[in-house]
Amino acid sequence: MFIKHSKATVKSATVILLVAILMIIGFCEQSVEANATVFQQDITPFLKQYCYNCHGVEKQKADVNFQTLSPNTEIYKDRDLWELVRDLLLEDEMPPSKSDQPSAEDRQRIIELIGQELDQFDCDAISNPGRVTIRRLNRAEYDNTIRDLMGVDFHPSDDFPLDEVGYGFDNIGDVLSLSPILMEKYLNAAESVVTNALLAELPAWPPSHQHQAEKFTADQSDIVRAEGSVMGFYREGNALKKLQIEQAGEYKISVRAYGQQAGPDHAKLQLALRDDDKHVIDVDAFADQPKVYAIQTTLSKGTVNLKLSYLNNYNVQDHPIAELNGDRNLFVDYVEIKGPINSQPPSLPKTHARIIPAQPEPGEELAYAREILSPFVKRAYRRPATEDELDRLTGLVEYAMTQKATFEKSMQVAIQAVLTSPHFLFRWELAPTDKQGDETRALNDFELASRLSYFLWSSMPDDELLNLAEAGLLRDDDVLTYQVERMLQDPKSDALVTNFAGQWLQFRSLDTVTPDPAKYPSFTPALRDAMLKESELFFTEIMRSNRELTDFLDADFTYLNETLANHYGIEGVHGDTFQRVSLDASSRRGGVLTQGSILTLTSNPTRTSPVLRGKWILEQILGTPPPPPPPDVPMLEETQEAALSGSLRERLEQHRSKPDCATCHEKMDPIGFAFENFNAIGQWRDLDAGFPIDPAGKLPDGTEFEGASDLIAELKTRDTFVHSVIEKMLTFALGRGLEYYDQCTTESIFEEVTDNHLKFQALVKAVVLSNPFQLRNQEGNES
Repeated sequence: MFIKHSKATVKSATVILLVAILMIIGFCEQSVEANATVFQQDITPFLKQYCYNCHGVEKQKADVNFQTLSPNTEIYKDRDLWELVRDLLLEDEMPPSKSDQPSAEDRQRIIELIGQELDQFDCDAISNPGRVTIRRLNRAEYDNTIRDLMGVDFHPSDDFPLDEVGYGFDNIGDVLSLSPILMEKYLNAAESVVTNALLAELPAWPPSHQHQAEKFTADQSDIVRAEGSVMGFYREGNALKKLQIEQAGEYKISVRAYGQQAGPDHAKLQLALRDDDKHVIDVDAFADQPKVYAIQTTLSKGTVNLKLSYLNNYNVQDHPIAELNGDRNLFVDYVEIKGPINSQPPSLPKTHARIIPAQPEPGEELAYAREILSPFVKRAYRRPATEDELDRLTGLVEYAMTQKATFEKSMQVAIQAVLTSPHFLFRWELAPTDKQGDETRALNDFELASRLSYFLWSSMPDDELLNLAEAGLLRDDDVLTYQVERMLQDPKSDALVTNFAGQWLQFRSLDTVTPDPAKYPSFTPALRDAMLKESELFFTEIMRSNRELTDFLDADFTYLNETLANHYGIEGVHGDTFQRVSLDASSRRGGVLTQGSILTLTSNPTRTSPVLRGKWILEQILGTPPPPPPPDVPMLEETQEAALSGSLRERLEQHRSKPDCATCHEKMDPIGFAFENFNAIGQWRDLDAGFPIDPAGKLPDGTEFEGASDLIAELKTRDTFVHSVIEKMLTFALGRGLEYYDQCTTESIFEEVTDNHLKFQALVKAVVLSNPFQLRNQEGNES
């Protein structure tokens, strides 16, 4: 049914539309003006009076400069900063106690204004999935991708420069640059990978061995003797060679020979392998055109005495028929033995056969090259190959073969080209779209498959993911949910342990820590390895068994071998093999905060460091990192005289008496001191240099605790930890830092995880199903 519209109706509709647009524009302008008014009229004067001295043009403590902020500053766009400002004001930590202080009413008014401005963020009005910079594969991703693509399990990236780290992870697109030296390393690595995976030439089959006749032994050297590269027979005589036959079967024996012909007959050669196996060959060839003569026979395994005999010598110089005068002699160049001719050839190396499963028929090389390159390129580029790409790669094979390279060597050239292509080295999300006007677009199925596999496996998608992508099924939520469950149970998800957990909890850096061997002689390489293994197995159990996120803080189990159990003072564990150990309520262990790896990482080489431990918990566990310290803070005195003057806690309290330090240390130090009963390599102790240890403390909000167990129990009850894990995992999964517009996503994930009892896999699924994971801004849209 078609509806006719009058000109008046159309005109009226146009007017209404214009009015609506103007109203929206007016509303937006009023909103911006309102934000500017609040910030300029209320917040800026407060900052000027109380904050510019420390956070202005002349001095930028904690790298914060309020003085350069625009009057139109939208506070919600720098949420982390302004939430910190609000919290510091709320806790009376800022301005510092020795500075001028606002009245209680002014302080409360600014706190409320900042809160109102933070609440200006409207999830319905702002939908921005962000844009990830085109990312090259980092070292771990490169090695894993080569392993899964080529089937060679070695680490070519060991020779690469170290990857830069951003937002705590080494898979962040903005810092993964490509230097000339790295490109050179890629070229060398591609050659090394291909050489290790593919044969440049297939061994001849059946196997053959050529024996030069001049190396045979003559029974009468005056009539049978070597002449240059041949054995000359000048009278009837024999030449012998002892051969070793490795496998019984049918063999082809070929002899290259010629005769100095004379008389009515050709020279005759007898080839004898045993008394009942003699073969007479009529050698009709001449010196200028030698021939190869072949016989087939059955040989037994063992030693064979090969005998060559000249049978019909002829030497006549006075025959009445001139053509019959002459001297007939026999010359043998070599004997080749090939076989067993009916045996099956050995299997090709697995790495070769997975790419080149067979040898092409003569003349079919290019068609076969294209046939096997198509699925290979699909896996390497993580999407189907284009016809143009296949044309160019097949052209490389053709060119190499014109240069006399074998088919296999020519394929090596093409595979090297694939491994140095930007489509292999980078994770492309630059697919064209028909909706060029849209600000965002959904990832296509192949891009989504890559995001998923590099998130959970740090490697390329497997065939199941690629097949789902090709069928257009991967974007279905149920399919994605199942794939997450499948992939987390796959051994390749160990990469999530190494690359996400290892960087989030930082135990991947344990090999860089070296406690003082004079103070801690029990810290051996075996103990270091055991500490790392405990943390890896612990994370793996939470991941694969889908345990609660709060188990990271406090769990009733861990994994120990005898070395680590003795270090912890836990009895009943024997041997080098790690085993799951239950921990009762009275245990001093449980969760990552009491694991040797973390306690050692957060210590100095000669002593514990409550500052480092407190800072680590604020950053990695609570997601509230303290600002950097002032540049002129002196180090804690470490002399023996200083150590005898009091406990570490007493010395640190004197050290942080400087007002500039007190604010941050009042947050960090009590948390760190809660773990002071664990020494610098994670062993329990009750005294510090003869002084009793006091692990009690108070959180900034006034919550008191008696030690590590109390503090951990308190942290478990708070949402802060779960929010922090969500932000860490989302950052790792996206390969970019989080922005203000990601707040809605993190809140949505938090609700989903909370509804699913804080289960680990619920977090992973919520990340995978989120808009930032499945969408991206269009190229050129930087908003």
